[in-house]
Amino acid sequence: MESLVLKSHRFRAEREADWKKLEVLLDRFERGRGGQLTDDEVVSIPVLYRSALSSLSTARAVSLDQNLIGYLESLCTRAYFCVYGTRSTFFERIARFFRKDWPTAVRDLWRETIVSGLFGLLGVFTAFFLVRSGAQWFYAFMPRELSEGRDPSASAKQLHDVLFDHKGGAEGLTFFSSFLFTHNAEIALLAFALGFACCLPSAFLVFYNGLTLGALYAVYFDRGLGVELGGWLFIHGVTELFAITLAGAAGFKIGWALAFPGKMERLDAMIKAGREAGLVMVGVVIMLGVAGLLEGFARQLINDTAVRYSIAALTAFSWGAYFYLYRPAR
Repeated sequence: MESLVLKSHRFRAEREADWKKLEVLLDRFERGRGGQLTDDEVVSIPVLYRSALSSLSTARAVSLDQNLIGYLESLCTRAYFCVYGTRSTFFERIARFFRKDWPTAVRDLWRETIVSGLFGLLGVFTAFFLVRSGAQWFYAFMPRELSEGRDPSASAKQLHDVLFDHKGGAEGLTFFSSFLFTHNAEIALLAFALGFACCLPSAFLVFYNGLTLGALYAVYFDRGLGVELGGWLFIHGVTELFAITLAGAAGFKIGWALAFPGKMERLDAMIKAGREAGLVMVGVVIMLGVAGLLEGFARQLINDTAVRYSIAALTAFSWGAYFYLYRPAR
């Protein structure tokens, strides 16, 4: 026993100076004074960390004082986070997401975005021509309880009042706009969540969302109100529909990785695709929030069709420039 105590004491005496030096540097770093460290001190931290790891390994192997082992474990854990841990704060991570992570993830999905957008457009044109060929098709794409006052039986004046006369149609307008936002948000989330099934649910949901939009547009177009409806929809719809398209693209990314993993293991391919698609979906939620603000305020307060289109064009340019033109500096 005396031999073990002497051995432990000698082990500690030979190395304790380095441990204390490392502990002092870690204290300064953890208190936010890392910027005050000299170059030599910064370089010495990983060297002292590896030395402490070696001491910990030796202490465990020869069963030295358990208090000493506990101290070294704590010291090495602190040093690990100093050497390998993140250097950014919470707000810096948020800034990095908007500055680099989100637009980069969206640009990497440009092929899937094109495919998703084409499915949406296919739905719009399909419903538009079907409803114009027969009014009964409208109710196949739009539930009757939600289309009251905005269906093929409505007059041009009634449809016009829905878009511009907030005094007469505010209740119906609010209800229908709330339905559109909720409906589109559900479509976006489901298109992403169900993408793992070989892309098929994502494609169907994006296509179905286009059917709903095309059916509504056909009714207004036949009454000579197509331009007015476009302004009413696109003042917020540019953001909202683009968000749905990106959600579909994220679903396609995961489904494609499942069906065609390439040289990677299927699970690894899906994990990699899920990380990239997850970044896009975080941004999609933000875009839906922006669309909700535009829908709740701008569309209700602005009745001029030209101004509505101007705002829609501005949002389209802003999102396009942010995702596809902006390149953050290295």
